[in-house]
Amino acid sequence: MRTDIKVPSMGESITEVMIGQILVTNETFVKTDAEILELETDKVNQVLFAPKTGVITLSVQTGDRVKIGALIGFIEEESQIEKNVPQKEDKEISAEILEQKDSITSSKPSFETVEKDALGTLRLTKESYLSDLQIEELSPSQIAQDLEQTAKTFERQETRQPLSKIRQVIANRLIEAQQTMAMLTTFNEVDLSEIISLREKHQEIFIKKYGIKLGFMSFFVKAVVSALKAFPTVNSYLDQQDIVERHYYDIGIAVGTERGTFVPVVRQCDQQSFAQIELAIDLFAKKARDGKIAMDDLQGGGFTITNGGVYGSLLSTPILNPPQCAILGMHKIEKRPVVMEDQIVIRPMMYLALSYDHRLIDGKESVAFLVHIKNALEDPSRLLLNL
Repeated sequence: MRTDIKVPSMGESITEVMIGQILVTNETFVKTDAEILELETDKVNQVLFAPKTGVITLSVQTGDRVKIGALIGFIEEESQIEKNVPQKEDKEISAEILEQKDSITSSKPSFETVEKDALGTLRLTKESYLSDLQIEELSPSQIAQDLEQTAKTFERQETRQPLSKIRQVIANRLIEAQQTMAMLTTFNEVDLSEIISLREKHQEIFIKKYGIKLGFMSFFVKAVVSALKAFPTVNSYLDQQDIVERHYYDIGIAVGTERGTFVPVVRQCDQQSFAQIELAIDLFAKKARDGKIAMDDLQGGGFTITNGGVYGSLLSTPILNPPQCAILGMHKIEKRPVVMEDQIVIRPMMYLALSYDHRLIDGKESVAFLVHIKNALEDPSRLLLNL
């Protein structure tokens, strides 16, 4: 029985996809739900899985563009599958090999001149050692000649591969952001002592109740929502000559994968609990890594949070994600000496970076927005009291 393989629907606005990496060899046996190939679109890659078990035949190659619903191959189901794989018979080691093994002796350097020290121990002389090594002394001209010959025979190898569709889109959007927006970045630092203490105090019971760890990101999401309510301009975007202000709080969370960076959106964060935010982020991260994230998951965000700290970044200037007019960059938590009430103390500190579109947001407003986030993180009780 033959089962057709067709390009699935990937959203209302998508009519065509590009064939990415092909993950199986043509005319080979595959099992149900095995990864076949990657489908690339403007915003997301999606892995296509085998619908049946059998021998697969594909009619496409990497780089081909195909329409949604197009037939790209089939699987021929086999009535019987060879399960008995002949095993290699153990072979006895021949007596000849054993004899050769027994006859192997370790070779040791022989030296003509050996001296005895005061304790009667044998000692090699410098002359005998150098003589035995038979070191050949090369002239400078010979060394230069050898280096020149090596340079001629050395091949500088390169590999070339087409730029993936998602990488093309990322590149184009970065250029668009730099060319159309007046981007600036303001910085601050935050003491995370209170959040760390809160997490340590309630982590065990939080996991038991919700089945997820209480991370840092939910605190940052809540702090951002609080700041967006205080500074609504940051939650807006430009539409030609109009400023469109959002009255909802959908926050994009950047997730890095081998296929690139995705920014799934956590909806209505002002109405979500800490646990709901953590669960949503965890689900999106798994879907992104597995190549199963949907187009709807990536659309409609009003503000983005990116965390370079997971890669060890101490400070960076995050780039805007149009049409959003601001993005918050988190970084590595590092213990540093700071002055608190005229005392030098060690605190877990993090640098914060807020990149913003200066066409919409003034410098004073951007600084005040970031300070609001800083204050909320340093005193999490403010989030509960809506301060």
